[in-house]
Order: sequence, then structure tokens, then C-alpha cells
Amino acid sequence: MANLKQLAQSLGLSITTVSRALDGYDDVSAATRKRVREAADIVGYRPNASARRLRKQRAELVAITLPSDPGHIGPPHFLDMLSSCAEHLASAGLNLVIAPVPRGESELDICRRFVDGRRVDAMLLVRTRRQDERVEFLQSRGIPFVTNGRTESLVPHPYIDGDGFAGFHAATARFQAAGHRRIGHIAGPQDYYFAHVRCTGWKAAMDEAGLDADLCAEGAPTEQGGYLAALELLRQPSRPTALVCSTDEMAIGALRALREIDGGEAISIVGHDDLPTGAFTSPSLSTMRMTGENLGASFASLLLRAIAGEPAEELQELHAIEFIDRDSHRRPMKAALSDTVHHR
Repeated sequence: MANLKQLAQSLGLSITTVSRALDGYDDVSAATRKRVREAADIVGYRPNASARRLRKQRAELVAITLPSDPGHIGPPHFLDMLSSCAEHLASAGLNLVIAPVPRGESELDICRRFVDGRRVDAMLLVRTRRQDERVEFLQSRGIPFVTNGRTESLVPHPYIDGDGFAGFHAATARFQAAGHRRIGHIAGPQDYYFAHVRCTGWKAAMDEAGLDADLCAEGAPTEQGGYLAALELLRQPSRPTALVCSTDEMAIGALRALREIDGGEAISIVGHDDLPTGAFTSPSLSTMRMTGENLGASFASLLLRAIAGEPAEELQELHAIEFIDRDSHRRPMKAALSDTVHHR
């Protein structure tokens, strides 16, 4: 028996078009609907019943929960991606709703309210945790969803993610090639999957080079968290000559800390996420980002395929990481070597 993807490929149509043709939507021509139904009968394709019921619900909403602070909904680098995602979902008749999480409530509370109240057809999740209760809940309810980030769940689920291990391993190796030996890592909370794999990539590169991986400080994935973590590392008897930061927000906070110490301008730094503000820091922030032409469209496409009933194993994308080189990672070799000798 063919699945939806195979049926669409055999007809030369998109998965969305085939799905909507089978459901009888009038935005697909009568001729195409007839052609799709006949092809489905020939190959013995039967739509997933639960997914079909979800597509027929009146809600026509997809929700995404985002943590919020007064005057701020974040993380900020997700917002551009969600704008493109919303546009592509709208073309399939679904509206994207951003649900800020108020103080005193959890993202799981919001997920439960949406799902058990039958207010949404599907959900998007960002900033996943290694053991993510939101994922477990949605799996238990049979609700289609896609995560921006992986988890350690034993049950496969759809996701789109960047290869944080490889990216941070490569960033650390670049600093090593430039002569750095005291390379510190400003880490996000290790229960977040992204923070864990980025830290693991940094540590693996240090271990492989025979260097001490003792300069690691953990903080909230914010400017304040990065600032405080950087100060912790800079107070060490042998301070770092380079810093690899888990997020751009943390790197921007670390730049503030570097401006407050003697010699801070000689310490190299790199972040991750390619926030627009990074181009306007002093020095401009070198960073990393997940590759991909239109990640919002990819996010939407995976979700539509999940709603159509495709297996989770076929809905997993791991993207390479690329570097955005500006000024902050270019520390003069002479300064780097003199600091290393001075702090031994």
C-alpha cells in the first residue's frame, strides 16, 4: 500500500494538493480531485483516519507557544521564521496563532488548554528540552506537531534542527587553528537539547586537541545570562582567550562583560543564531546559523505532511551550520599568545 508521499510523487503533485483533493476541497479542480481519487483506489491508499478528522475540524488553527517577559516575546530569532511559516500555512487554509506564555503558567499548560479544548488542529514547538513533556503530551493525544529542535524521546517525532554538535566542534577547532588554547564555552541550560549538543561539540573538540575543557559557565539563554557567565570565566586565574557562546543573546551579554575588564578587547568571541542586532554590536558579532533557503516554509511543509499522516521518521530534517564572519572572532595572534603565556 502506498503512502501519501508516494501517491503524490506518482501523480506529480504536491502532498498538500493530494491531501486536499482526497478531502474534497473545492480549491482543487474537479478534474484533479477525480484523478487523485482514481489513483488512490488503484494503489490502495487509505488516508489516516485521525489525521483526516483533524483536517476536517473547524478550528483551522495551528498554535505555537513562546515564553514571554514584559515587553518581549522570544526567542527573537524564531519570529522571522514564523512569519514565513504562517504565510505557507495560510495557503493551506490554516492560521498560525502565537500564544505567549504568561508568568505562572508553563508551555505544557497552554498546550493542554489548546488540545483538550479542541481549539487547534496542530502545534509547533520551539526550544525543545532533552526530556520534553510537551512532546510526550502531544504524542499521547495523537495531535500532529513539529518541533524546532530535537529531543531524546524514544518515540520518533517530526523536527527541523541544526547540527549544533558539528557547528560548535568546528567553531572551537577554528579557534584552535588560530592559536587559541584557552577556549571557553558560555553554555545555555543543559536541559535544553540545543544547549546540550552545542556544549558537547565544544568539549569534544577540546578533548580531541588534548586541551582542558575547564572553562565552561552556564547561564540563562539571554543577554543577562551571557554577561554573568562571561564574568564567571573572566575571573578565573587563567582566563580564556576565546569564547564560544551558545546563543547570540548570550554573546552580546558577554561582549558587555569584555568591555568591563582590562584586555577584554583582545578576547575573541562567536555566537549562534545570526540575530540582526549582531551586525551592530561593537565589535560586530561573528556568529553561526542553520543553513536553509526558507526555514519557515520547511517548518510549514513538515507540519502539513504530519497532518496528512506521514510517518514521523520521514519528517526529520537536520541542517548543517554555516559561519557568518564579522569582527569579534578575529583576535590578533600576538595578543592571544601573550595572554596564554601570561596566565600559565
